[in-house]
Amino acid sequence: MEVSVSSTADSAVDTSTKRRDRTHFLYIAVIAAMVLGIITGALFPELGKNLKPLGDTFVSLIKMLIAPIIFCTIVLGVGAVRKAAQVGKVGGLALGYFIVMSTFALAVGLVVGNFVQPGEGLTIPTTPTAAPAESKTTVEFLQGLIPDTLLSSLTSGEVLQALFVALLVGFALQKMGKAGEPILTGIKHIERLVFRLMAMVMWAAPIGAFGAMAALVGATGLGALKNLALLMIAFYVTCIVFVFLILGTVLRMVTGFGVWSLLKYLGREFLLILSTSSSESALPRLIAKMEHLGISRPVVGITVPTGYSFNLDGTAIYLTMASLFIAEAMDKPFSIGEQISLLVFMIIASKGAAGVSGAGIATLSAGLQSHRPDLVPGVSIILGIDRLMSEARALTNFAGNAIATVVIGTWVGEIDKEKAARVLAGQDRFDEASMLDHEDDPAVGDDGVPPDREPALSGGPR
Repeated sequence: MEVSVSSTADSAVDTSTKRRDRTHFLYIAVIAAMVLGIITGALFPELGKNLKPLGDTFVSLIKMLIAPIIFCTIVLGVGAVRKAAQVGKVGGLALGYFIVMSTFALAVGLVVGNFVQPGEGLTIPTTPTAAPAESKTTVEFLQGLIPDTLLSSLTSGEVLQALFVALLVGFALQKMGKAGEPILTGIKHIERLVFRLMAMVMWAAPIGAFGAMAALVGATGLGALKNLALLMIAFYVTCIVFVFLILGTVLRMVTGFGVWSLLKYLGREFLLILSTSSSESALPRLIAKMEHLGISRPVVGITVPTGYSFNLDGTAIYLTMASLFIAEAMDKPFSIGEQISLLVFMIIASKGAAGVSGAGIATLSAGLQSHRPDLVPGVSIILGIDRLMSEARALTNFAGNAIATVVIGTWVGEIDKEKAARVLAGQDRFDEASMLDHEDDPAVGDDGVPPDREPALSGGPR
């Protein structure tokens, strides 16, 4: 029996290692394709501009999956709210905190994007499109949310209709109670299928990145790289300021602990995230370390998994900053009203941004498709650097969830502050020998998600 268990564990390690290696290969391929695209666009501008359909085709593949992704993740997200709400005070506080902080992160992204304006001066030639439809009245807009049929919301290409139906279905399943569990399980399986398709589509990302970058440089010259670099730098700086200044202040005011000592305690987890570009890989270790910090198991068990789906601060900042960048680069800026409505949409849609690689791009495309369809082709502009920003998103998401767990534990009085002080001071060290890494954890399923988190979550924030 012992040999069998060891064999199974070794097999699981081998499988996970292969999966991780493939992910790294894709990451390297995207960067190599981006560099090759820059060289092609610089040396052969006309050829570069003619390669634009490669980037557009990749974006079309992403658009194909937007409606089912939104539907599945929102329905399961509402299910997660139901489960969290059942635990009473802890669940209610956690959900309230997550909604406030992710909304604040989205707003910060809008403010920084408007202030820095990284896309200013980068005018991207666009393919002529049909004249935009006349502005709808409020009544027409609300009527337009209702699809012709329940299923047509998934095929019409109207993202807001898919979102509306998903909310209705989610709340209906809430009312059904246990009778709705089999349906939630079925939707979870559909979601896995959709995310598997997304993972397959992402293997075309190097081709899309090559075509998009070649077209960008071919049309605008190497000066476009300065705008992309400015976006990346602004995003990284915003994430750092958000974690250390905003979240750090909240942590200090509520718990009395410093943010640096907490992040230092989680240093190994940050390295793990950097190697995978996903905070999901550090989930089991975060749960173990939060318990070691002195936070009660029920609080950790509720706050951490729910936060992985509802508290994606890094992704929230990325969504609004990237949206503004695309609008500026295409010389079609958002009005203030459009920015506010986009923020409201992203508050809901970002709850479904915890998925496989590419979920951030899919959610960004969904937001643009719902408000400014004419900007969706611009997603290809940032396709090349999206992977370079994924680490900052994942690290910020992880830091936000760690801080949230300590804050919630303090609010409900379920933290041993003396033990926490010893742990953060390095006097009570975490026993690494007793903690299996993500790939060795027998509690983690084939998709990298612990069974106790299904069907609430869909994967790691990207």
